[in-house]
Amino acid sequence: MTIIQASVDIKAPIDEVWAIVSDLDNEPKFWNGTKEIRNISKKGNLVNREITIAFRDQKCLQEITLYPKEKIQAVFTKGIIKGTKTINLNKKDSITQLDVIWDIKLSGMMGMFTGIVKKHIKSGTEQALQSIKHEVER
Repeated sequence: MTIIQASVDIKAPIDEVWAIVSDLDNEPKFWNGTKEIRNISKKGNLVNREITIAFRDQKCLQEITLYPKEKIQAVFTKGIIKGTKTINLNKKDSITQLDVIWDIKLSGMMGMFTGIVKKHIKSGTEQALQSIKHEVER
């Protein structure tokens, strides 16, 4: 498995940061690696969806669990990516720390591209965090 981590401090209350990151339908606005989303089902804090990722327009299935104002965990259940992406929110005085941890691997023959894809995911995650920070702090 490949671990990718990124973090940003946002000068805003956790409620404001949560409002942005928990709006799952807006994910492509911030995450350039996510091109398209199609929700399959939603029940309480559990969302099943299909996403189209930027890497060769591949489709992946995800099961997302929302833990309000704490974290969002996306489990990749089908497609070239296997594993999880977890977004954690932590309140630090008047700042919200937003952390993202990917624990993934590429399936099948795509495994040989793990190094290349890791660089893109790391860069894309850092860019997404800065975009979220900019949106919240404006």
